[in-house]
Amino acid sequence: MLSQCSAGSPGGPDGGLMRNKLTNIGIKRATGKLFDGAGLHLIRSGDGGKWIFRYSHLKRRREMGLGSWPTIGLAAARASRDRWALVLASGRDPIAVRQAERDAEMQERDRRDPTLAELTAETFEARQATLRGGGKRGRWLSPLEGHVLPKIGGRRVSTLLPADVRDVLKPIWREKHPTAIKAIQRLRLVFQHGQLVGHKCDPLTVDSAQRMLGQVEHVAKPIKSTPWQDMPALYAKLDDGASTSMCLRWAMLTAVRLDGCRGARAVEIDGDVWTVPADRVKGRQGKVTDFRVPLAPLAVDLAHEALTRSASLLFPGQTGRGPITDRALELCLDRHNEPGRPHGFRSSIRSWIQDTQACSFDVAETILGHTVGAKIERTYARSDLLDLRRPVMARWAEFLAGN
Repeated sequence: MLSQCSAGSPGGPDGGLMRNKLTNIGIKRATGKLFDGAGLHLIRSGDGGKWIFRYSHLKRRREMGLGSWPTIGLAAARASRDRWALVLASGRDPIAVRQAERDAEMQERDRRDPTLAELTAETFEARQATLRGGGKRGRWLSPLEGHVLPKIGGRRVSTLLPADVRDVLKPIWREKHPTAIKAIQRLRLVFQHGQLVGHKCDPLTVDSAQRMLGQVEHVAKPIKSTPWQDMPALYAKLDDGASTSMCLRWAMLTAVRLDGCRGARAVEIDGDVWTVPADRVKGRQGKVTDFRVPLAPLAVDLAHEALTRSASLLFPGQTGRGPITDRALELCLDRHNEPGRPHGFRSSIRSWIQDTQACSFDVAETILGHTVGAKIERTYARSDLLDLRRPVMARWAEFLAGN
C-alpha cells in the first residue's frame, strides 16, 4: 500500500515526495504531494487533486498543470506527461507549445464563430462600398451600436437564441418602433452575411425574435410642413440677410433636400442651372447621379448675394470652414415661430402644384428629384425634363415673393 506524505515532510532530493509508482487505489488513500516518476506529480487535498508535470528547459525549472484529479485519471495523466516529455525532448518548451496551440485554437474559433460585434463589423465592412458616405451618412451602425451590441455584442453568434434578440429589443419595440425595425433589419443582414460565409448562425433567429416581439400598430408621423398658402409670409420673414435665412430661402426656391442645399457651392452653378452632385443626392450608392435644378431669377439673385460673402460655399456655418448645420436652420424657424421644418418645404411645393395644377405628374415628381416610371421605362426615357421644370419653378418663385 502507498504510504502517505504531507507537503512539508522531510525526505529525499524531492523534499519527501513518494518515490513509488502511483496506483489508482493508492491515490484514493493518500494525501499531500505524490510522485509517479518522470516528472509527473499529483498534489492531493480533500476529495480532489492537481496533476503537475515538472521539467527543466534551458536550465529553468518549470511546472505545467495537466488537469485535476479525479477528472483526469492516472492513465490519462501519464499519457499527457509522455506527450509533453516528447516535446521537451525535441528542444521546445512544453508550456510555450501548449500556449501556442491554444492561441491557434482560439483564432480558429474566432474565425469560425465570431462574436456578434465582430460579425457586425465584418458585415459592415463588406457592405460599406455600397453605402452612402461609407455608411456614416445613413448611420448604418447606429441602431445596433445604440441598442444591441452593448448588451449581446460579446456573445458568440452560434450561442444567440431568438429570446436573446427579443430581450434586447423589447424595451424599444413599442416606444421607438422605427429604430427597433432598423435594428431588426440590420441584424438580419448581419446573420445572412454570417451564414453565407460559413459562420454558425441563422437569419431565422432574427425572424423568430421579431415574431416573438409581436405586431405593433405604428403610424408614421410625416415631417411637419408649412401650408403652401403660408409660404409667402414665411419667405418674407426670412429677409434678414442671415446665412440661415438665405439657406432656408434657397431650399424654398429650389425644393432640394437640405443635404444638397447646405453644401451648395459656386462651382456647381452655371448660369441659371445648379447641378447638385451625386454625393449629396438621396439614394443608394451607385444608383444616383448628379441632379440639375433650374434656378428662377430670384434664386440666381440670391446666389449672387450669397457669393459676395463667401467665394466657395453659398451658406457657410459660423466658423466659415464648413456648411451651415441642419440644427441651425431649425432654430432659425423656431425663432420665427414656424412649426414647419425645412424638409417640409418639399411637401409645400408639391401640394401647391397639385392644388393649382401647375404641371404634370412626371414634371412634379422630377422637381422633387423622385424616380418616375419602371426600370425598363427609365432605360429609354432619360430626360430630366429641365426645360419643362424651368417655368414651374419660376412661377413658384414669383408666388413666394408675393407676386
